[in-house]
Amino acid sequence: MQSLERSLTLLERMADLGGLCSLSDLAAESGLPLATAHRLMGTLVAQGYARRASGRRYVLGPRLIRLGDAAGRAMGSWASAHLADLAQRAGESANLAMLDGDRVVYLAQAPGRHAMRMFTEPGRRVDAHCTAVGKAMLARLPERRVRQILERSRMPRYTAATITDPDAMVDHLATVRRQGYAIDDGEQEVGVRCVAAALAVGRVCAAVSVSGPTTRMTPGSVRDVAAHVIRTAERLSQELDQAPL
Repeated sequence: MQSLERSLTLLERMADLGGLCSLSDLAAESGLPLATAHRLMGTLVAQGYARRASGRRYVLGPRLIRLGDAAGRAMGSWASAHLADLAQRAGESANLAMLDGDRVVYLAQAPGRHAMRMFTEPGRRVDAHCTAVGKAMLARLPERRVRQILERSRMPRYTAATITDPDAMVDHLATVRRQGYAIDDGEQEVGVRCVAAALAVGRVCAAVSVSGPTTRMTPGSVRDVAAHVIRTAERLSQELDQAPL
């Protein structure tokens, strides 16, 4: 059991580091002795869950892809009823997303009732710093990891409203934590506003959101939409905590 726990820790640290990892990096991040990390990484490589890259470094292996895809589909299916209820209450499209390495991946969406609505295909990957779901999840992470993610992503500017300064983002995330939800106010796409809240379950890094055009998602309606989003995140968190996938 100890070896299994340590191996999973190494995989998580590799995902946290977001790319090529040296053995010394993995040992330092996991708190494992170098010899132990070397032995466990050899097993993970042999099983296809990691692979050796140039310069005696490691990356996540292809065998994890199938597991990740299956887990994402299962979580999206599990949350579908809650997303449909949220979309009905808010009147706009509702989404479920997770943090996958440094980027956000959307797992499921329930469409809004309007003919003109936001559409996000499950499996789509976006940067975290310019999305409400991304900021909601970043707000739950330690500042050190947040800054690592922001540094690796380089925080590209998508619109004039995109936050591209790491210090400004760290300050902004303090506001997200204080109010309990995040807003994408045209930061990824002009004319779109999104409200998101993170699930609060151990190390699960996921969030739900509602997105719509700014003509309907007005500043005055955001507070009401946020209340629906927060309640849905709380329900999902409670269910996930009581009956893990």
